[in-house]
Amino acid sequence: MKKIIYFIFLMVFTTAFSQEELSLTKCYSLAEINHPIAKQNELIPQQNELNTDIINTKKYPKIDFDAQVTYQSDVIHFPTENPGLIFELPNKDQYKTTLTLNQLIYSGGSIKAAIEDENAKSKTQQQLVHVELYQLKPKINQLYFSILLLQEKKDLLKAKQNQLQEKLKEVKAGIKYGAVLPSSDSVLEAELLKLNQQLIKIESSKLNLFQSLKKYLGIPITESTTLVYPEISDNLSSSLNRPELDLFNLQKEQIDFTSTIISKNRLPKVYGFAQGGYGNPGLNMLDNSFQAFYVVGLKLNWNVFDWNKTKKQTQVLKLNKQFIDTEKEKFELNTSIQLEQQIIEINKYKNFTKSDQSIIELHKQIVKTADSQLKNGVITSSEYIEKLTNLYEAENNLKTHQIQLLLSQANYKTIQGI
Repeated sequence: MKKIIYFIFLMVFTTAFSQEELSLTKCYSLAEINHPIAKQNELIPQQNELNTDIINTKKYPKIDFDAQVTYQSDVIHFPTENPGLIFELPNKDQYKTTLTLNQLIYSGGSIKAAIEDENAKSKTQQQLVHVELYQLKPKINQLYFSILLLQEKKDLLKAKQNQLQEKLKEVKAGIKYGAVLPSSDSVLEAELLKLNQQLIKIESSKLNLFQSLKKYLGIPITESTTLVYPEISDNLSSSLNRPELDLFNLQKEQIDFTSTIISKNRLPKVYGFAQGGYGNPGLNMLDNSFQAFYVVGLKLNWNVFDWNKTKKQTQVLKLNKQFIDTEKEKFELNTSIQLEQQIIEINKYKNFTKSDQSIIELHKQIVKTADSQLKNGVITSSEYIEKLTNLYEAENNLKTHQIQLLLSQANYKTIQGI
């Protein structure tokens, strides 16, 4: 069913993704659907259903058919002869076929406990899949924001290119009327060629990142696809909602169910049985002929003393729970350290973006002055390009720090499990 849903989803959005915007949350969803391990979400319930059916077969009658032919060296006889009693000795070759039915009447709750344990295993397996799929998020974050950064760099280069092209027209006009040095246009044309090279490099890098992202998402993505800026909450709470925490709890629950099975297996079990057969001799060993026979009854099975096996198994399970607790504590410790590191990164980029704004304003004033100086022949085109490039670098730094801030915030949410 999930395959059909995914196919419909893919058909609907395949064309749209090549033209529309692609969000971060949509990337998360597609990556989880497309990853090979996601198929286990369908396989695990099927496996659980089959294992449950297998356990339930213990409730059904067990039927065995046996047949045997034997020859024995001696048979029953009386040691002294008594003329008043005449018995025909059984044959040394004997034949017997039986059909035996055993029915479990009381299991001490072991079957129910086994089914609950199997369900707990299934939940744990599904959570393991969820944990592994969650590990895709940091990789998606890195690809997504790297592409965003390239988009911004491309836009800045385009803006710089347009500005230089306009300036080239003015310089050519200035050269024509003798207001600007003759070689000034060549400097601008050389800079435009460099910009073209930078744009080609960005497109190539963007294409490589898109190819990697496409592998994760399983959908066609073209260079015209635009990634949108995600809206990330600035609420940096320390609460954790990671799938690993649920996994630890499910593992401990599974141990509890296993412990229940062990204790239930110690309880008495009652069976009913019936056996019908045909053989020579039958139940009457002194009747040397083929006879039909049957036996019915009840049987109690109780392992009264197991040399403390159950007790020791229970102790092992308690130790296993303690191991899980230590793993959980270690995970929480490492996660809290990662969150603190991300907070430092977030604050760093916040401070960077504030100072970047001031730096840009200063460079804009410098470029404005340089623009007037170039028109009047006070400075050369090379000096103008240098000042324009400084403005571009400042704007590029701002965009880089803004995206790094978003990446740090997204990673914080990912580490937090939100």
